[in-house]
Amino acid sequence: MDPKPREENVNFGLDDKARGTIAQNLSAILADTYALLVKTHIYHWNVVGPLFHSIHEMTEVQYNDLFKATDEIAERIRALGYRAPVVGNKGHDIVIELGAESKTAHEMIEDLISEHESTIRKMREAAEVAEEADDFVSHDMLVGRMTIHEKTVWMLRALVTE
Repeated sequence: MDPKPREENVNFGLDDKARGTIAQNLSAILADTYALLVKTHIYHWNVVGPLFHSIHEMTEVQYNDLFKATDEIAERIRALGYRAPVVGNKGHDIVIELGAESKTAHEMIEDLISEHESTIRKMREAAEVAEEADDFVSHDMLVGRMTIHEKTVWMLRALVTE
């Protein structure tokens, strides 16, 4: 599936096909980032128990960062000459299975760890494609985002490790 047709005639040294592939990868990552943002925010509201304050504070920082990340990713898609997708369109559906009302704080954290790790794996693949295409800007952005997600996983794991 190709991203929507370019509106701009972009000519800054990247192969057209590679730009399309990178934009498509970033569109999928954008959808994942939105899903993780929503899930993190809902867990922020619904966490209970002895870890409430720690998780409540940590997830607020995380969902604010994820919101900023959606803008950065969408703007990179635009810079590549493609429209930023309406999240949920063109095969980039957002699926959020919450059940927040029935999850313990530990289950919420384990779920967030899993989602972050999945996002990291997708970003790693997209970064490799960007690097092979000499798209250093997308590669750098993805490496920066992976760094944040990996640190988040470490902090989440530290929170629930006995």
